[in-house]
Amino acid sequence: MKREIEALLQLIQESPTAFQAVAVLKKRLKEAGYTELREAENWKLSAGGKYFTTRNDSALMAFRLPKGKTDSFQIIASHSDSPSFKIKENPDMEVEGHYVKLNVERYGGMLCAPWFDRPLSVAGRIAVRRGAEIRTELVCIDRDLLMIPNLAIHMNREANKGYEYNAQRDMLPLWRDGNSDKKFMSCVAEAAGVRTEDIVGSDLFLYNRMPGTVWGEGDCYFSAPRLDDLECAAASLEGFLQAKESKGTPVFALFDNEEVGSSTKQGAASTFLADVLQRIFLERGEDRAAYLRAIANSFMISADNAHAVHPNYTDKSDPSNRVYMNGGIVVKHSANQLYTTDALSDAVFRYLASETGVKLQHFHNRSDVTGGSTLGNLSGNQVALSTVDIGLAQLAMHSPYETAGCSDYLDFIRLATRFYGLRTEARDGGFAFSD
Repeated sequence: MKREIEALLQLIQESPTAFQAVAVLKKRLKEAGYTELREAENWKLSAGGKYFTTRNDSALMAFRLPKGKTDSFQIIASHSDSPSFKIKENPDMEVEGHYVKLNVERYGGMLCAPWFDRPLSVAGRIAVRRGAEIRTELVCIDRDLLMIPNLAIHMNREANKGYEYNAQRDMLPLWRDGNSDKKFMSCVAEAAGVRTEDIVGSDLFLYNRMPGTVWGEGDCYFSAPRLDDLECAAASLEGFLQAKESKGTPVFALFDNEEVGSSTKQGAASTFLADVLQRIFLERGEDRAAYLRAIANSFMISADNAHAVHPNYTDKSDPSNRVYMNGGIVVKHSANQLYTTDALSDAVFRYLASETGVKLQHFHNRSDVTGGSTLGNLSGNQVALSTVDIGLAQLAMHSPYETAGCSDYLDFIRLATRFYGLRTEARDGGFAFSD
């Protein structure tokens, strides 16, 4: 078990932003024999072929075609992004001639307090002009570069009584002293191996430098940055690659921008999934009716981590639906359909769990608390198919250092492997399954 978790932690370490995460997964898919398809080019698809495509360098779709006709899709969707702070344009802010800090803004709804007093750096992508062409390149400054220092207790005696953080004042990272006149973007240019003047755009984010760790008696827990949602993404990919061939069409879907509403061209609310699934038919000379029939037979697992009962705040969880780390995969429910799980999709997932010997837990928000949403209800606006929302139980969601249970990760790999090796078929208001 520790070997699989350490592999996950290594993947997370290599994925400081959504851009690097997609690059890491692309490499893994290519090593497994998958062919990259570009959205702007014709697709040459063959029965039994293995393919993937990306959008914006931050979202990815991979699929494997059956040897016969495609008549159903088995989809697991997750997301690549995590809450962080995005570097603004003209970021250098001099303070009294002695410090230079960076101007940043929130990306997503993060816990601010854990960002203080820990080593940080910057990663993402830059746009570089080369003559009449503009190219994007990944960049990661792989060293301890920044820190957001706390205000000493002596200067704020009320700090331990609660504090409302102001992103413009409190959350700006310190990056150098006054003994240098170096600009931040020249530091980025050096890391990328380009000239500063050739950088014409950037998507750069702070990231936590602390590596992941396995801990607890019996190595039962692990902690790392960006578990929401790289844990589900990694488990889904493992299941996708390990699954046996079937008459179904397995699809690994990784969206970006879930933490800010998914409404971008690469988000779950975009046409990305629909575009890929339709092209599988159109590029092979089949019509839209065949596509719609396949969608009716299809099933999607929307995988995004879930809140475990907190040992110090047990009253924050629903009184009769208690979710614990290492307690099994979590099925998420919402009467208002912020989670898409319904009786049928819940039953399908229970079937998958029984087939694989995996434990399940069920999550509801307290009735007096409004919860968040995730991928399933948004992607359904573009591709309407039966969907269950699930996750892996964790603590400290949206902290730059989160905690989860080791056995849950392995359980999801096992269930994903089985699901990706099935064909689903709509039948009499329900589903039938075959290899």
